[in-house]
Formats: sequence, C-alpha cells, structure tokens
Amino acid sequence: MGGSAPGGDGHLPVETTSFVDRRGELAEGRELLARARMVTLTGPGGVGKTRLAGRIASRVARAFPDGVRFVHLSGLRDPELVPLAVADALGLHDHSARPALDTLVERLQERRLLLVVDNCEHLLPACAALAGALLHGTTGVRILATSRHRLGLTEEHLMDVRPLPVPDPDGDLSAADGYPALALFADRAAAVVPGFRLTAANRSSVARLCRRLDGLPLAIELAAVRMRVLDVDQLLARLDDRYRLLTAGSPTAAPRHQTLRAAVAWSHELCGEAEQSVWARLSVLPASFDLETAEAVCGRVGTDTDTDTDTDGDADADAGEGVPPLQPYDILDAVAGLIDKSVLCRETGPDGGVRYRLLDTLREYGLERLREQPGEERATRTRLRDWMQHRAATCERDWFGPGQPGIVTRLRADQDTLRAALDFSLTTPGEALAGLRLAGTLWFHWHACGAPREGRYWLDRALAANPEPTPARARALWASGLLAGCPEDLTRGRHRAGQARDLAHRLGDAAEAAHADYVIGVIRLFSDDLEGALAHFRAGVDRGRVPGQHLSLVGLDRVELACALGFLGRADEAIAVCEETRRLCADHGEQWVLSYVERMLALAHTVKGDWERAERHGREALRLKLAVHDVVGMGLTLDLLARIAAERGSLARGARDRVTADRGAHERAAVLLGGADRAWADVDPSRWGSAALNATRRAAEDRARRALGRTAFRLAYDRGAALPLADVVRHALGAPEPASRRRPALPPSGPARAGGPTHLAPRPAHPGRPPAPASAPHAPAPAAPPRAPVVEAPPDAVRLTRRETQVAELVAEGLANQQIADRLVIARRTAEGHVERILSKLGFSNRSQIAAWVTAQR
Repeated sequence: MGGSAPGGDGHLPVETTSFVDRRGELAEGRELLARARMVTLTGPGGVGKTRLAGRIASRVARAFPDGVRFVHLSGLRDPELVPLAVADALGLHDHSARPALDTLVERLQERRLLLVVDNCEHLLPACAALAGALLHGTTGVRILATSRHRLGLTEEHLMDVRPLPVPDPDGDLSAADGYPALALFADRAAAVVPGFRLTAANRSSVARLCRRLDGLPLAIELAAVRMRVLDVDQLLARLDDRYRLLTAGSPTAAPRHQTLRAAVAWSHELCGEAEQSVWARLSVLPASFDLETAEAVCGRVGTDTDTDTDTDGDADADAGEGVPPLQPYDILDAVAGLIDKSVLCRETGPDGGVRYRLLDTLREYGLERLREQPGEERATRTRLRDWMQHRAATCERDWFGPGQPGIVTRLRADQDTLRAALDFSLTTPGEALAGLRLAGTLWFHWHACGAPREGRYWLDRALAANPEPTPARARALWASGLLAGCPEDLTRGRHRAGQARDLAHRLGDAAEAAHADYVIGVIRLFSDDLEGALAHFRAGVDRGRVPGQHLSLVGLDRVELACALGFLGRADEAIAVCEETRRLCADHGEQWVLSYVERMLALAHTVKGDWERAERHGREALRLKLAVHDVVGMGLTLDLLARIAAERGSLARGARDRVTADRGAHERAAVLLGGADRAWADVDPSRWGSAALNATRRAAEDRARRALGRTAFRLAYDRGAALPLADVVRHALGAPEPASRRRPALPPSGPARAGGPTHLAPRPAHPGRPPAPASAPHAPAPAAPPRAPVVEAPPDAVRLTRRETQVAELVAEGLANQQIADRLVIARRTAEGHVERILSKLGFSNRSQIAAWVTAQR
C-alpha cells in the first residue's frame, strides 16, 4: 500500500502498486512547472501528493540535463539537516566549514535540475529558507514540493491535490469504470480477492463506499483490504456504523481529516493486541527498517549493548501496566499481520533484503497510541537508540574486513533512523552521553562514506552537551578533527585532535591517543608539511599497534607514511611500506584501506616513471573505491590516472603510431580530468588547497593541453565533465561509456565549468565568502537584428497544435531552442522537433519567418 518506496539515493520513488489515472492533475502540474520555478502540491494527508509529485517529475525529467532528485523529509525532524538532506540526495559531499545552505546554492548555480522536496509541512521555515535561497541564488533549479500547508513564498505556485472524483451512487453508473476512485478500490480489492472487478451489481455499493471515504486514496486502500473477509455491502454497512462513532468527537476537524482518521482508527481496532502494540512501537521509526530493527524496537527488554546509561531499565519499568512483553516470534507474526492489513508496506532494500515502512499518516496515528501509555514512548525510543548503537558498534568492528560494501549500504538505508537515535539522545535529559558514544562510533561512516558535514554537525552537538572528560569525548574530538576537510577548517581540526590526544593520555587510553595521532599527522600532510608528516607517521608505524587501536587506522598510518614518501620522491621506500600494508589488508579481506594502498603504489610508480604499473595500480584503486563509494578517493585517483595517461601519451613508440597514441592518451587524460573536476566540485574544488594534490592535476592538464591544443582539449574535457561519476570511473577502468549517457550536460560549479578547467579554483577573499567565478568563455556576439523577411502566407488549412502555437510565440520572442525547452519544461530535442514541424507546416525556411508570421497573426 502507499504505492511507492522512497529511494535512498535521491532518485524518484519506486512505484510498488499501480498508479490510478490523474491525467488532469498531471497536465496541470506540468503546465505550472513550465510557467513557474516553484510549484507546491498541497492537500490533506492520504490524498496522494507524493505519488503525484513523482509522476509529474518523471514526465518532465528529460527537460533537465542534470536530472531530477527526490528529497524525502518525512523522517527528518531537525531543521538544520534540511540542506544536508538535499546535498545528500544530490550526491554532494561538502567538506567546507561554510553554512550548508550557502555551499549548496553555490554548487547548484550552473546546474539545470528539478528538485522534488517531499513532506515539508513539519519543517516549513527550513523548507521555505531552502527554496528561497535556491530560487534567488540559481537560475536553472526548479522545485516541486509537497506539503499539507503552503511554504509562503511569493514565487510559490500552489496546486491543490484533490481527492479522487466519485460518481453519484444513485445516478447513471454506466461509465463508472472511468472514475479513478472506483478503479483504485477495484485494483486494491483484486489484490486480496483475486478476480474481483466492478460489475453492474456492485458499482453502486462501491461508489457509495468511495463517496463515504471522500475519495481519499489512503482511506480507500485501507477499506479495500477488508474485502479479504467482507463483501462490499457488508463493508459499507460496518463502515457507516464505525464512522458515526469515530467522527462524532471532532466537530471542528475538517471533514476529510475526520474521514481519514476514522478509516485509520477502524483499521487499528481490527488489529489484534500484539499488532496494535507493534504498530505503536514501530511509529518511532522515521523511515524504512528491517526485521531485526523491528524486533529490537518492539521487544519489551532492551538490547544487550553495554550502554553508558541505565535509563533503558528505568524506562521499561515505567512503560505502563498492561503492556504485554513481546518475543521475536510475536513481533514477526504481528509484522505479517500488519502487512496483510496494509498497515505496513513491504519493500526491497538497497541490498536486496526485505524492509518495511509505515506511511506518514499511519505513523502519526501509531505515535498517538504509543503516547497513551505512560513512559512507553521513551522506553521505545531508548530501545531504538540502543539498537542503533549496537548496530553501529558491530559495523565499526567489522569495518576492516570483507563486508565493507554491505556496511555502507546498511548504514545509508538506516540514515534517518540513526538521525532519530542521535536526536533523541541529545534532546532527552540523561541521554546525552549515549548520543556522544553513538556519534563517535560512527566515525568511519562519516569519514569513509561521504558524510563529513553531517558528522561534524552531530559531533559538535554531542561535544557541546558532554564537556566531561570521558573516553567517548576523546573519540568524538579526534573524529571531529578527522572530518576537517577544507583549508579554513584544518586549524580547528588539528586543535581538536590535539585536545583528543591530551585527554586520552590523561585517561590512560592508548588506543584513542593513537587515533588522535593519526588525525594530527594527516592534517600536517594536507597542510603540505611533508617532512613533518613523514617523521610523524614514521614514529607511529615504528611504535606498532597499541591494544584497542582500530585496524583501519593502523593501516592508514602506513598509507600516509607511503604518501609522504611518494610526494618526497622516495618511491622505493613507499613501495615497501605499501606491500607490507597490502598483506595486512589481504589477511582480513579489507577493501577501503587497500584502495588507498593501491593508489599509493600508483603514485610511487609514477615517481619512478613506470607508467604501466602505475596505471594498473591506479585502476585497481579506483575499482575498490567504487565498491564502497569513496567519492574523495575516486577524485584523488582520477587525478592521478589523468596524469599517468598524459605521461604515457608521450612515450608511444613508432613514428606513425606515436601520433595516434599521443592523441588518444591525451584525450583520455582530458576526459579523466573533466570527470575528476566534476567529482571534486561536489567535495572541495580547491582540493583542500593542497599544493601536492593540485600539482598532480596541474601536470596532467598542462601536458594534455599542449599535446591536443585548446579546442580538442576542451571538447574531451567537457565530455568527461558531462558524465556521472560512476560512468567516469567505468571509462577510466576501460569499460565502454553507456550510450544513454553520451549527451552533453552542464558541468557543475567549480573548476568543471562550461568555460573549461582552471589550474586551481580561486580561494575565497576571506572565510565564508564564495570564490570568484571562473571567467566564462567568449560568447559569440549577438547577431544583428534580421531584416523583416518576405513571408508568403501559408495555406488557410494550416493549423498549429496548442503546443506548436506556444513554441511559435516563444520563437517570435527571440528565444533559442534551449530557452524554449527551459520555459516549457521539455527536452531540447522536443523543442527542436516542434520548431521543425512548424517550419514544415508553414512552408518556411527560417525562424525569422515564423516570428514575422506570428506578429501578423496578432
């Protein structure tokens, strides 16, 4: 039920049930988006706003070269996280210290995309601020929002999503099959009663039922599932009885709200006691969840997770008399029953496993029921938090091993649940230390999985709430320092790592002191203190692993030692360190640290001039980084592979072959540079201001540009900048570029601009101010106004379609095909086709004749 499953990757929701025809609303939504940059679908809960928004977005997707992205806010409660949720949906991995919204606007300035922001009603001020900033700070971003209430912007165009129309039950029902409400009921009823269909005998009852439900899709779906045990007339009779009771107590509520609430309440009363309890407890879960999470949250006894607080036991003691203890088999049976009753949706998770979710309306109702039991909400949220701590600790323990891709997928799927657990801990008296532990345990997730900005947010909040000297504070301090990924934040990061080391030494915690030491060293390395970093990491590696030190950081100590050696030209020493570290990774089946080892080997062989081995190791590093979606690592490796390709292009043998090899290799280098700059534009265009990192990129560009010439270099570079990151990686690995992706697209902000690359993105004039934009390419001078053409009148029989008339009017305004596509929210190719058909119909040969003809018709 519910129709679609939110995608965790920012793509449009996957439809899990059939979509009942809403042709009028689809057309209206498309027309509004053609006229306005922001459209908000409003309406009551359960009316189908999310589903309709997804359909509208899919219909206009071709008009947006940079894509359509779906931002799900239903599981978000903290308004500060709204810009981060949008950045996450867009695949932006911001490492800067600037305000998140400012960075988001800057990154989207040159993109043409549609942003669908779903469920804004509980975060209206934050969503209004987001929309306002994007509308004023960009020109190619359009917003389609869903909300029970308007956002209140002057640029906002509202579209009221109405319930499905229902025919008069006592009128002529011969054409009733064409009514969406009846079609929805029949479709959902057939899912539980195979063979059910609308007939002359049941149309009147179905129409009366749908009218009683005010045409609300969710209410209709909840009623249809009762067809498993009742026929239509029985269902209608019982529904009438229940509605007289359930809607009598709220005379001030809107009729549609009363209707939906009555439908939900009736579904709740038809559930067994265990099902009602599970429904209520699952309501604390803000997004989809797996069965293990359901069992942990719904069980009477909290998980065995060795927490720093004993609030779980107190909360359970206060959970209220009469709350039955639930065992795993009780919970499994209840989940199955709730799926049968369409209370829970079953969907396929990103790892192929089974996950479940409650629709927002049903979650809200379940939370009301949970709060009726004194102490039950806190007990349930405590169990949720403890389970997330247990899961995070398990993932951290297993991180240095073969399961890394699965861990990445699992934690991304649980992202909203992790946020809920952190927010509960940091807003509930007595729970702050548990929040600090959870935020610190997730260091590897924040660092390796592309979430540094959000990691800093939670760590900063947790540190502020926990000033006491504890091992958890030492962990959070160095983790915060590790996430410092931009020039203006490195000083703060180094200071926090120093605080962490000092605190760890005072507490006698050698492992946390060693972790903090790693952070201090890596910041020295990125600050171009190569000799200092070399001595620092040499000392750490010589010391060896201390008890409790995470193997990932043991391996990274060696990786950074090899990096410093490579940058200093000591390639053979770097290779020896890498080979030892590679054996450590192989012994544990580890991939993430190994990907950096392979990159260091590529760097070392680059220093030696052994380009074949360098490229082999670089490709292996890139393959491993793609498996765990290490965006920063992919950017670093693409830079290096571009350098290697450029150098190999100069070493071809044979006079005739050399020309061909030179050109092919240097074009490859330019393509990889374009892709690398696109990846870095979503992280930090300046590559953290590191001279060593930027030298690699600059060397590749200089050699390829000289070999190809400005124009050929630019064409190859733009081709790479137009590819999504995964396709750039596949290209670097030698796989063919997907035909569906071989189209030009606007490159992102930063170095990968339409004007071509720059050696290094301009640094801000002072912290917090965006860099000056790179100079745009020289645009052709505007053509002189055409002389009035001689126009032969077309035959009287010629008639343009409504869309062709719109296009002709825009041609007369002087708009080019791309501008017409932007105005009408259609693809450029579609706009070109309309212009060609207009020319053919009217017998004209150029656009000026169309303009003159339109003027004559006015």
